Order: sequence, then structure tokens, then C-alpha cells
Amino acid sequence: MRRPTLLPEETAEHLKLLLKQAKTKSEFQRIQAVYLRVATNMKIEDIADALGWHPGTVRNIQSAFLRKGTETFHIALRGGRRRENLSIEEEDALLAPFLSNAAEGGVVVVSEIKAAYEQKFGQSVHTSTVYRILSRHDWRKIVPRPRHPEADIEAQDALKKLPDNPPGGSSQAARRLRRRPDHISG
Repeated sequence: MRRPTLLPEETAEHLKLLLKQAKTKSEFQRIQAVYLRVATNMKIEDIADALGWHPGTVRNIQSAFLRKGTETFHIALRGGRRRENLSIEEEDALLAPFLSNAAEGGVVVVSEIKAAYEQKFGQSVHTSTVYRILSRHDWRKIVPRPRHPEADIEAQDALKKLPDNPPGGSSQAARRLRRRPDHISG
């Protein structure tokens, strides 16, 4: 087994300062993996036991520190839209004409948005992609109440007042009356 590379004396002091400045647990443990080697000359297996890590992980961190320096300790945070086709700003620009149309009382048609998206992206996409974009921009499906524009509300109200089974009459007669609301007296 080869000897571990020795680090300068001032490294321990610098690492001690970095330990105090660490912002996350992960960053603190990565610094600690190198600091324990420099300050106490612990073996890799002992450092791994102290941190609850695998010895290979400790070796990788120490090796990366020797190659890259303190840059090793700062890990880019995960998250974000890694597979986005368009940025949020581009999606806003794409939806802007449809938003203005919807603000004037128009209906938003997903197939039209999908066609514009495919033209901008240059590739066909599934309809669910468009629905996810609309959801991301806080659009939701608002459907008017189901009522026919030529419905006679007064006739409907009159039908609601008819009893289902009138006394002394059959339910068949009540159904006939419901079908012919013009014979109902108010």
C-alpha cells in the first residue's frame, strides 16, 4: 500500500476555518473527511467509521481535494428543470397571445397551443406536455355551467314544481305533463 500524500501544515488551519463556515451537513462532512486526515492522521477506515461513510467515499473526497483543492467541498444543489424544452420565459412568450385571447372571453384550445409549441420547439410533443405548461403557469380548466343557450328557464322551473306522483293520478300522467310544459297553469 502506498503512502498517503502529505499536506502542508497550514492546510489544517484552513480546513478548521472552512468547518466553521460550512453551510450544509454534506459540506461539513466532506471538509471533515480531509480535516481528520490532516489534523489527527487517522486512517481512512477510521474516518469512514466516524462519518458513517464507506472508505471508498472518503478516499474519493481526499483524492479530489488533492487534485482540485477546496472546490471539492462545494456541491451544486440538485433540482431544477433538467429536461426542459423551453425556459419559463420562453413558455410565457409562447402563451402570451393565447392569454390575451382568453382575457377577452375567448376559449383556449390546447391543440392550437400544441401546434405553436411544436413549431417553436421543432419537434412533435405529447398533449400532456401542453397541459403541464398550462399547469406550470397557473392556468386551470374553467368550464361554464352546462346549459343550453336556448333553454327556457321558466319552463324548467315549472317542471320542478310538479309532484312525482300526484295524489289520485298515475306517475305516467305526471310524466306526460312534464313532457308538455305548455299545459301547465302557473
